[in-house]
Amino acid sequence: MRKIPIALTIAGSDSGGGAGIQADLKTFAALGVHGTSAITAITAQNTYEVIGIQEIDVDIIEKQIDAIAKDMGIDAAKTGMLSSSKIISTVSKCIKKYGFPIVIDPVMIAKSKAKLLKDDAIEVLIKELIPLATVITPNIPEAEVISGIKINNIDDMKKAAKIIVENYGAKSVVVKGGHLNSNESIDILYYNGNYREYRAPRIETKNTHGTGCSFSAAITAEIAKGNDIEKAIENAKLFITHAIMYGLPIGKGHGPVNPISWIYIPYEKYKVIEELKKAIEIIESNEKIAYLIPEVQMNLVMAIPYAKDINDIAGIPGRIVKIKNRAKAVSSPEFGSSSHMARILLKIMEYDSNIRAAINIKYSEEILKIMRDLNFTISYFDRREEPLEIKLKEGASLPWGIEQAIKRIGRIPDAIYDLGDIGKEPMIRVFGKNAIDVVNKIISIANKLKP
Repeated sequence: MRKIPIALTIAGSDSGGGAGIQADLKTFAALGVHGTSAITAITAQNTYEVIGIQEIDVDIIEKQIDAIAKDMGIDAAKTGMLSSSKIISTVSKCIKKYGFPIVIDPVMIAKSKAKLLKDDAIEVLIKELIPLATVITPNIPEAEVISGIKINNIDDMKKAAKIIVENYGAKSVVVKGGHLNSNESIDILYYNGNYREYRAPRIETKNTHGTGCSFSAAITAEIAKGNDIEKAIENAKLFITHAIMYGLPIGKGHGPVNPISWIYIPYEKYKVIEELKKAIEIIESNEKIAYLIPEVQMNLVMAIPYAKDINDIAGIPGRIVKIKNRAKAVSSPEFGSSSHMARILLKIMEYDSNIRAAINIKYSEEILKIMRDLNFTISYFDRREEPLEIKLKEGASLPWGIEQAIKRIGRIPDAIYDLGDIGKEPMIRVFGKNAIDVVNKIISIANKLKP
C-alpha cells in the first residue's frame, strides 16, 4: 500500500484563518499530503491587527508532537510562530528526538507589525533551532536579525544566506526577496556551497497575509513527498505565486493569500468549460437563436471566480456563426480565446463578481423593445462621448463603455447596448451568473422575435 505523506506544522493559530496553522493545513491539503498540527499559541487576530496571544503550555506542545510521531510518523515538519525561548527549546528537543526534516519559518513580526517572537527568544532560535534546519526561510528583515548584516540588494541577500548556513549550521536557507523594491520577487537559496535564484513576477496586491506560512508549508509538503530541497523550493515558489495571484480581498487590512486556489482554480476551469459546452448545445438546438447573431458573429464567455485577466475567461475560438439559419459554434470552448468579450466581463466583475458570463447579440429597436417587455434592466453607452485618450488606448474602449453604462443606472443591468461608430457595429451584450443563465435570457428574446 502506498504511504500517504505526513506533514506537521508546529505553529500558532490565526483566528482570521489567513496565516499560522490554518494557512499551513490548507497548503498541505492542496499539495496532497496529510496535514497534522502542534499548536504553540492561540492568537486573536484579523487582517489588520493582533489583539491577543495565549501561549500553549510546553508540555502540551511536546505531547502533540509525540502523539503524531508515535502513530503516523512525520515525513517532514515546519515551524511557524514559536514565541518564547521555552517553546523553541521544547520544539528543538522534539526534532532531535525524532529526526524528521524541518523547515523553519523564523516568524518574528506579523503582517500587521505585531511582534510574534520575544527578544530574548531570538538567541535561542539561533543557537538551538537553526542548526537543526533542513531549510530556513527568513524574509529580509528576519535575515538581517539572524545574520547581523543590513540587506539592500541581491548581493546582500547572498551574504546573509551564507552566514546563516556556514555560521549557524542550517543545511540550507532561502532568503525571500519580497521586501526588495523590484519588478520581480527574487528568492535566494544557499545550499551545498552554491547559490540559486528563484524568480517570479511581482504581483501588486495587498492580499499577502500568510505568504511566509504558505511558502514554508509548501516546501515542507514537497519534502514530505520525497522531493529534494531544490525541487521542493522550485515547486513551492510556483505554488505561492499562484496563491498570491488569487489572494482573497477580505477584511480591512491585508487579505490572505489563497493556498486552495492551487486545486480550486483548475477545478473551476473544468466546470466553466463543461458549462459552456452545455450552453453551446442549447444554442445549437434552438433554431431561433440564429436570428440574434450579429455581422461580427457571436461569442459566449464565462469566467472563473477570482478572474484576473482574459486567460481566466473561456470563450469560443472562431465564435458562434450562422450556418443555414442555424447557430453553430466553430470550435470547442477554450480559455483566453476572447479578448473583446473577456475585457467586458472583467469590467462587469469589478462591480459584481457573481456576474460571470456574457454574450453579444445584434442590435435592433425590436430586440430592445422585447427586452423591455421581458422586464430586462437595460443601459447603454455612447461612443461619441468616449475621451480621445481612451479611444487611442488599445483595449480600453469597451471597459470604458461598460463603466459608463453601469454608472448611468447605478447598477449592473441585464444588457448593455451601444449604437456603434465608424467601423464598429451596433451591439447588445447580455450578462448573467453563468453561461446557461445568459443563454436562457437570449432564448426568451429569440422566442418573441419575428424572423
